[in-house]
Amino acid sequence: MHAPVKSSRPRDPRAQSEKARFSELFKPKLVTVLEEGYRLSHFRADAVAGLTVAIVALPLSMAIAIASGATPAQGLITAIVGGFLVSLFGGSRHQIGGPAGAFIVLVAATIQAHGMGGLILATFLSGLMLAAIGFLRLGTYIKFIPYPVTVGFTAGIAVIIFASQLTPLFGLTLGSPEPGPLIEKLPVIFAALPTVSPVTAALALAAIGIVVAVRKLKPHWPGLLIAVVLTTLVAALAGLPVATIGTAFGGIPSGLPAPSLPAFDLDLVIAVLPSAIAFTLLGAIESLLSAVVADGMTGRRHRSNCELVAQGVANIGSSLFGGFCVTGTIARTATNVRAGAVGPVSGMLHAVFLLGFMMLAAPLASYIPLASLAGVLAVVAWSMVEKHAFATLLRASWGDAAVLLVTFLLTIFRDLTEAIVVGFALGALIFIHRMSTATFAEPLVAEDEPDGSAGPDEDRLTQQGDVIVYRVSGALFFGAAASIGSLLDRVATSAPVLVLDLSAVPMIDSTAGEMIASIARSKKRRGGRVVITGTTGPLRREFFAHGVAPPVVRFDRTVDSALRRLRSADPTDDGASAAQ
Repeated sequence: MHAPVKSSRPRDPRAQSEKARFSELFKPKLVTVLEEGYRLSHFRADAVAGLTVAIVALPLSMAIAIASGATPAQGLITAIVGGFLVSLFGGSRHQIGGPAGAFIVLVAATIQAHGMGGLILATFLSGLMLAAIGFLRLGTYIKFIPYPVTVGFTAGIAVIIFASQLTPLFGLTLGSPEPGPLIEKLPVIFAALPTVSPVTAALALAAIGIVVAVRKLKPHWPGLLIAVVLTTLVAALAGLPVATIGTAFGGIPSGLPAPSLPAFDLDLVIAVLPSAIAFTLLGAIESLLSAVVADGMTGRRHRSNCELVAQGVANIGSSLFGGFCVTGTIARTATNVRAGAVGPVSGMLHAVFLLGFMMLAAPLASYIPLASLAGVLAVVAWSMVEKHAFATLLRASWGDAAVLLVTFLLTIFRDLTEAIVVGFALGALIFIHRMSTATFAEPLVAEDEPDGSAGPDEDRLTQQGDVIVYRVSGALFFGAAASIGSLLDRVATSAPVLVLDLSAVPMIDSTAGEMIASIARSKKRRGGRVVITGTTGPLRREFFAHGVAPPVVRFDRTVDSALRRLRSADPTDDGASAAQ
């Protein structure tokens, strides 16, 4: 018998490279940490960090859920399921996932328009979209959101969050359901001011005061949890007449519900699709921004596309258990880093600790006053506003100030998705304007000889009017094509040969390519010539794709070599060899 002959066909190195690249892009950081060697000391550090984050996330998760129109149990479910999956599959070592204050406006609007079933379906669809964005490797483009846009919508969300907490902060009794839009909300709240409950207001102010005092005196202590615990003890022991989680929601369950798919209905899918897209857009921005913050604190680098896939899986998982949208949370992620976390295990343990609270201490949550959670959210809203960045952008330039204010005001008075889209579009237009003004063309004078006089050949050419040399600097694209093209059209008629030095042009687009092709063709019809110098291989390939190629134009490496060729007066040289 003969042994089977193994195939000697070599493996495709490109396929192997692509497979390795795919693995590198989407390998969870948990796998990377384990491959580096995960020791018991690392686990202890992650356990301490996870407990610290859980203490911060516990009151926040319930407060954000209540402010969104969901139940406190849904907030905990979102933090437990979503937080665990984000850390398990994520591309950041320190990212903490869960419900975020930035989503309060969108979640509340979705519940009001489509009910709780619509919210869960929108969360599921958002998860699919986030995973698709990650697998399509579009995470890099999410980072193109201008900084003034993120500062503007974050500040706008903070204003809306604070406005949404005015009723529980002061124990107001509204004569009608509280409207969602700020313009409609404020008159209703103003009309209800005579119904202020002094006890509720005092308890909420006490919670705010405790958080502020703890942050100032003991910044490493969990101020949010301390405020909630102390005010809950006071309210329970004194029998204060204030609304609590128990009176408003009947408490929270002592475990996770059984997973189930959301109800799928084509009409409902179409109806909630805008909400799902908004969840996806904001979730991608928030999660990658949080990962960047963690990178800045640790010196590490996250995998953006892997992170988006994890966010998608987390949103799908959260919706299966009745939770709502999950994203990376900057405050909890920063707390995780400061607490000494080593890797994603801390985020997974934070979810386990929250589940333990839900299973063991659920009855105690019934005594938490809603005013205490409203006070916590008021502090969170204040912290969300990047006050120094806001003031700096207002002073920086008219363009940054315009993008900031437009995004901020649209977030407050219109819609968050609209604010992001309009802010991004305005920022792009301002950038195009700035780039177009940074691109210019100027006549290039031949270098002088050591004795101070111009070189004889170059002097002959320019004095006889045979050649004119212009250098273009900056990106040659549609924003600058009109002004540069108008200038070159005028100067091209002043000499038989136009030499364009593009050594300072990093890129061109089709509009600029067609502009130069038009000038070259016009010049050739009149018996003249256009010579292009200083282009790299990639830039020449772009020119060729747009029809800018010999014999319409001639290419040369430098202005000097172009002038030498022109002095040789070789009429048969169309520049094809120089373009090689």
